[in-house]
Formats: sequence, structure tokens, C-alpha cells
Amino acid sequence: MADLIGQLQSLAATARGAVAGAADERAIEELRVRFLGKKGELSAVLRGMGALPAGERPRVGEVANRVRDEVEALLGAARARLEERKLEAELAGPPIDVTLPGRRLVPRGHRHPLTRAADEITAIFSRLGYEVASGPEIELDWYNFEALNIPADHPARDMQDTFYVEEGTLGPGPRRGGVLLRTHTSPVQIRTMKRLGKPPVRVVCPGRVYRSDYDQTHSPMFHQVEGLCVDEGITFADLKGTLAAFARAFFGPATRTRFRPSYFPFTEPSAEVDVSCSICGGKGTLPRVRAQGRPDEAGPERAGGSGGLHPPDVRCGTCKGTGWLEVLGAGMVHPRVLENGGIDPARCTGFAFGMGVERMAMLKYGIDDLRLFFENDLRFLEQF
Repeated sequence: MADLIGQLQSLAATARGAVAGAADERAIEELRVRFLGKKGELSAVLRGMGALPAGERPRVGEVANRVRDEVEALLGAARARLEERKLEAELAGPPIDVTLPGRRLVPRGHRHPLTRAADEITAIFSRLGYEVASGPEIELDWYNFEALNIPADHPARDMQDTFYVEEGTLGPGPRRGGVLLRTHTSPVQIRTMKRLGKPPVRVVCPGRVYRSDYDQTHSPMFHQVEGLCVDEGITFADLKGTLAAFARAFFGPATRTRFRPSYFPFTEPSAEVDVSCSICGGKGTLPRVRAQGRPDEAGPERAGGSGGLHPPDVRCGTCKGTGWLEVLGAGMVHPRVLENGGIDPARCTGFAFGMGVERMAMLKYGIDDLRLFFENDLRFLEQF
């Protein structure tokens, strides 16, 4: 027993000297493993306790516990001492100006212009009391066409040529008609009416839609926001007031609206909605800007007889001289569409409208090519 106690006391003395000379955290950790690890010196000494008589083991165990506690305390004090030295070194170093702006190592991202436009549109209608509704992008022919008063032989289907899904790629389950990528978000209106079952219905339906064309003003995938309002006593005047309020909120308080008769299978009567051009203020012309410091080369007669001080205006290229921009289609919901949605057309009426998000963003931000939205060119996207 005396031999083991002597080894433990010697181990404690060795640990005191070694820990006192530890210069960094790594050295302290190595000492912890050396003295207190599973294969350390303390464990090696304690393995000799098995040869002691049972009456002597408690005395050796007491000394061993005391040595372990002492070594752990020495290691903890050494770590605290190193932390204190580190803090003192930082405080003694050059001062840190906490008022300096932070360093932006990575440029901060921002929302895509289409996302910004869609969010702004839905936010405006949310303030008017509309809820946001969504539906599947892979849709049934019945919801996409039939329920919207567009039967299989209707000419309107040619205007919405889309992508159909092969039946063999679909899993088992009941289906009504073909399966396709939706051509508009109008199917969400039918699904919402069937889900609610009764008026009032006030929803806007943003989302991606698909048609098989691609050019400067068309994309095979684009975005729409459509709206539906159904209740007792809804009139065309409600539609005009709603869209006029939306146009002023989206394009500016001075924006005027114009309704032109049109045709859509799912609304009757139907209208195309125009807004006054935000570039020329609805005038259809823009002032001619002359080169600074140069006289008007047209002369007094060609410049309107004013000696070149007031050159004639030029046609606005955005609205092509009309003063108006077409933005969306709208109309009163066709009674057959109300029936397909589970609403009694003899008791309720409603209006619907739809707009392309790309179209709205192009008009608001002055963009002349729709394909810029999808090319991921940072020179374009960073402007927003």
C-alpha cells in the first residue's frame, strides 16, 4: 500500500511541475491525456490496487481521488491563465473602431424582378380583401379547358397550345380526361369554388403556366396572376372599380384605365383592359431632346416656326403613339363556369381577370425582351 501511495504522491508532484510549464492549450491537453487518460499514469498506478488486501484498498482509493482532483484543478487553472493572457494581449493591441461599417465579403442577393412584380400584385389585391390560392401545375383537361367552357373542338384551344403528359407515365388512379401542363391559372378558380362550395369567393391565383411558343414576347413557361370574385349582386361596375384601383396602386396614382370589348370563353361580357402609358403620360408623344449647345438643324419652319426653340414632339415608342398599354383581360364569369364550380348562377354573379406577370414587369420596368428574365444575366438582374 505504501508503495502505491508513494507513486500517487510522486505523480502529483510531477503533474504540478509539468502543468506550471505548459505554454499553450495543446500542451495542456497533452498533459491531461498523459496523467488522466485511460492509458495515463494515474490509471497505470490504480491497476496495482488489485493485488492489495481488501482492507487497504479504500485508503489507496482515497489518495488516488485526491490526486485526480488536484491534477484536474491544476489543468483548469492553467486553461484560465492562458485565456486571461490572451485577453490581455488583445486589449494591449491596436484598438478596434466599432463604428466602421461591416465588410461585405459576399454580395447580398435580392429578389428576381418577376418575383418582385408577382409579390406586389398579390399584395395589392390582398389589401382589397382577396386571398391567395394555388393549385397543381400538372392539371386535368377538365379543369384546364372543359370546366372553363372550352370544349375539345373550341378554337380557343389553338391559342393555348400546351404540353400534354403521356398517360403511361402516370400512376394508377381515377382521372377525368387528359393530363397536361396548365395553360393558365384559371383551373385554380374552379377548384376554389368547388372547395368553398358557396360564396363569397375572392381569390387571386399566382403561378407558373405553360404554352408551346418562344420568341421575344412569349416563353414556354411564364407566370400569371388571375383573380375571381363571386357573390350576390356583383356587377361589371365592381370589376371596373377593382381594376382601376389596382392599376393606380401598381403603375402610379395618375394611371387611367380603359375597357375594350373582347371575347373569352369563360367570361361574358369580356373586355381587354388598357392603362395610360406611364412613359408619355398617356399623350402618345414625347418631347424631342436636342443635342446640348447645338442649334436646331431643322430651321424655323421645320421646327414649328419658333426658331428652333420648341422642336416638335416624337411618337412614344412604348405605346406606339396611342397613349395606352394593354395589360390584362377580364369579364363577368360565364354562368356555365359558375355551374361547373358548384355555384348557382341564378343567385350569384362574379367577375374574373388575368394578367401575365412578365407583361406587367416589362411595362413597369421598361424591359423590351421577355427572354431577359430567364437568361440569368447578372448585368440585367443587378439593375433590380
